[in-house]
Amino acid sequence: MKPKNKLAIFKSILKAKKIGKYALLMLFFATSYASVIPPNFTTKEIKFVSEGNSLSGTIFTPNNIQAAVVIVHGSGQEKRSINFATLLANNGIAVLTYDKRGVGESGGLYAGPEVGTNNVDFSNLNLLSLDASAAVNTLAKSLSNNKIPIGLIGASQAGWIIPLTAEKNKEVKFMTIFSGALITVKEQLRFQFYTNGDKKFWETHSEEEARKHVFNDPDKYEFVDTNPNDILSKLSIPGLWIYGGKDIQVPANLSIENLDKLKLKGKNYEHKLFPSLGHNTAFSDSEEPMNDAINWMKNITKLKNQK
Repeated sequence: MKPKNKLAIFKSILKAKKIGKYALLMLFFATSYASVIPPNFTTKEIKFVSEGNSLSGTIFTPNNIQAAVVIVHGSGQEKRSINFATLLANNGIAVLTYDKRGVGESGGLYAGPEVGTNNVDFSNLNLLSLDASAAVNTLAKSLSNNKIPIGLIGASQAGWIIPLTAEKNKEVKFMTIFSGALITVKEQLRFQFYTNGDKKFWETHSEEEARKHVFNDPDKYEFVDTNPNDILSKLSIPGLWIYGGKDIQVPANLSIENLDKLKLKGKNYEHKLFPSLGHNTAFSDSEEPMNDAINWMKNITKLKNQK
């Protein structure tokens, strides 16, 4: 090897070592700096009892609490929503999130098609609402300021469970629901079977065609139905519903129409429609739906505290 080439290689090695030392130094400073930044919230593992079963969860307590919520599950075997709770807590919202009954560290039996049982029969939705109600009571006891209103937040199937919970527990002061159906459970299933998971459904079908199936299709399953409109007509707390215009699990326009009927009766219910979004409005590529929900909850809390 020529001396000139050896010198070039030697210089390259020295340069690499300097870069490595610099990177390590930066990593050290970054780690040290992060370690002295206090978190915006604290967490506490908890257990509470609902209908004879012990449920496990986590309470997130921000340093400056501006609102408080219990996260209500959608369908499926859902554990506590740590990422969701962290997002809310970083925005000043105290949170209780827990493992659904029969899932994770929570006792009880999980109901769902994965295990051969019906999770949308009224008996199961009602049981899950009792769990959410027990969670509300647990969160209320953990708050040092009893003037902070507690609400419920959730998506999809939670749209049926949240009103049932609010009807049972007067501690619930507001509702925030992403993609919740304001039609009966059976009607929602008819719509879901009709769309059949086709992401381009709304490109080939009209609103009129969809409604025809919702109201006239034969039911594939028989179970005790739930009509959220009956329950919502009895409640006097504010609520916000957020929908995606391309939803193929919940008919957004029909749900909004029913919501408007309730508003005409004096209910303090609001809605926002994002035409380009689908069923997953809460955690879509757009941050706007979640930001709108957070700002709405904070504003509701301020208004209630001023009374």
